[in-house]
Amino acid sequence: SDSDSESGSDSSLSDSELQEAFARGDLKPGLNVVLEERPKRRNDTDGLKQCLAEFRQQLAWVERLDVTLGPVVDPVSQSASNTDAVDPENDFQREMSFYRQAQAAVLEALPRLHKLQIPTRRPDDYFAEMAKSDQQMQKIRQKLKSKQEAMERSEKAKQLRAMRKYGKKVQTEILQRRQKEKKNMLNAVKRYQKGLSDKLDFLDDEQTSSQGNKKGSASQRTKKGPNAKRRYKNQKFGFGGKKKGSKWNTKESFNDVSGFQAKVAHNKGPGKARKGGKKALNKRPGKRARQKMKNRAR
Repeated sequence: SDSDSESGSDSSLSDSELQEAFARGDLKPGLNVVLEERPKRRNDTDGLKQCLAEFRQQLAWVERLDVTLGPVVDPVSQSASNTDAVDPENDFQREMSFYRQAQAAVLEALPRLHKLQIPTRRPDDYFAEMAKSDQQMQKIRQKLKSKQEAMERSEKAKQLRAMRKYGKKVQTEILQRRQKEKKNMLNAVKRYQKGLSDKLDFLDDEQTSSQGNKKGSASQRTKKGPNAKRRYKNQKFGFGGKKKGSKWNTKESFNDVSGFQAKVAHNKGPGKARKGGKKALNKRPGKRARQKMKNRAR
């Protein structure tokens, strides 16, 4: 227990030292160990100077490159800034003091280096080995390239979706316009068949697209009245009213023989003969004649 208590107070002692202390009687029994007073610290200036002189090496300045200067003169205030005046909590003032002190060191060290004919600028053909190997940089390039290609593919897909959406919209508008043009053309055909219009501009492809336009040629704008088919029907069937007996002869029409032509009457004229000649050749024989022809064939 005595050795345990002493080892707890001074763990740096080895077992042999503990045994010797126990033999001398320095170790006392009990849990509470009375410690001796610690030696007072002292400032051994001579010893410190001796140690400093031992590890100090008298080297040339070019080997040390140490420069100890204050901040450079402030060009605005034309005075060197005092370090005590710099507020350590102000980041801008603190960084500016470091910057001016570095400037002063550069202005002091560069002329001394030039005087010693030591170059201060890197040559143009200087080759510096990179921190990473070429294989690692190649992997990084491949990764960046793949990421850029993925972004380009994504952007291209987005553009294709937008173009497809716009194409569907345009296609829908084209189909609607075609359906409207078809409907207008059918309505125009029906109006033409019914005789309500004599315009044939709906047959023209160029004018079909501009069916809703009211512009037309001068003849179409000035031409009025029914078309030829309606005029023929009107002439043939009349305009309503009594139809029965409308073609009966009257005394005046019976006595009017101004339009009679003897050469073409009763299919005796040359023109009628030609027309009737073809019909006469194709005329079917009568029943009695057909019966005689069958008997002769037997």
